[in-house]
Amino acid sequence: MSVTVTAFAPGRVNLIGDHTDTTGGLVLPMAIDLGTTVTGVRAGDRVVLESETEPEPAVVALDVADPAAVHPSWARYVAGVVAQLRPAVGFDGRVTTSLPVGAGLSSSAALEVAVALALGFDGPTVDLAQLTRRAEQQASGVPCGIMDQLASAAGVEGHALLIDCHEVTVAPVPVPDDVDVRVIHSGQARTLVGSAYAERTAALHEAESIVGPLRAIVDVGDLEPLRSIDRPGLLARARHVVTENARVRAAGDALRAGDARSFGQLMVASHRSLRDDFEVSTEVLDALVDRLVATPGVHGARLTGAGFGGCVVALTDPGALDEGWLVRPSAGARLL
Repeated sequence: MSVTVTAFAPGRVNLIGDHTDTTGGLVLPMAIDLGTTVTGVRAGDRVVLESETEPEPAVVALDVADPAAVHPSWARYVAGVVAQLRPAVGFDGRVTTSLPVGAGLSSSAALEVAVALALGFDGPTVDLAQLTRRAEQQASGVPCGIMDQLASAAGVEGHALLIDCHEVTVAPVPVPDDVDVRVIHSGQARTLVGSAYAERTAALHEAESIVGPLRAIVDVGDLEPLRSIDRPGLLARARHVVTENARVRAAGDALRAGDARSFGQLMVASHRSLRDDFEVSTEVLDALVDRLVATPGVHGARLTGAGFGGCVVALTDPGALDEGWLVRPSAGARLL
């Protein structure tokens, strides 16, 4: 007997804490009220999904062996979920989304999580995030961390999520009602496939082979443990992660206290570190951040996501900006 299903998964914006999740560090994203919906019928012996934004459908066999070889390219994320979940029955349906693709708001993670729920995943949100993270890695070849999938799966209405990516724990942090979160596209398209993302991740693992887990270095007033890294570029990559973890801790405290000014200052410091130490910003992103920070009522701004283009996130007084997307902290993925 066929079963009609509708599954929704939100996108996410990362308020602070980028390029820390791949080393088990700390991040502070929030699920947002933009997302992806998969609607259809569980039936048949393959997964067939049409998309309102793609000219070709995703057609995936239940025994797909190599998701990365599937065409068109967007279907690889569907194939990754099928390969990880191995559903007993296929699916015939449609994908709709309010997320801009390539903006750094986790459109691929939202698709993966929604597809997994539509295909019948039933388990803890952490398991859902782990499965869809593996799906993304298998589909794209990008060694991503768990933040995107976990933020989409475990979102809490009105809250950001302080995530420890080593322990895989989620602590909701209330977002004050008297601030706006704005996401503004830089106009520069972003893609992780073919970017320097994998090189940055490899550099962090190399640094950890020298100094041990970067997440264990918690005293940013004493970075002596990093002195044994004798390559300036590698040292800078590691320094970003150590200081960014500290900024996430401080940002969580500031958000709980309703201290928008301090939170904004941490956002700006995070952007500078991503620009100077991790080198994932661009001139376009830098110019946008500078312009936003100089705008009255804007507490802080930074690139969000992996960098190399995409979006900037800003924390502002209500109504201080009228560009981009005004996003609200949302509940996580669910069947509708």
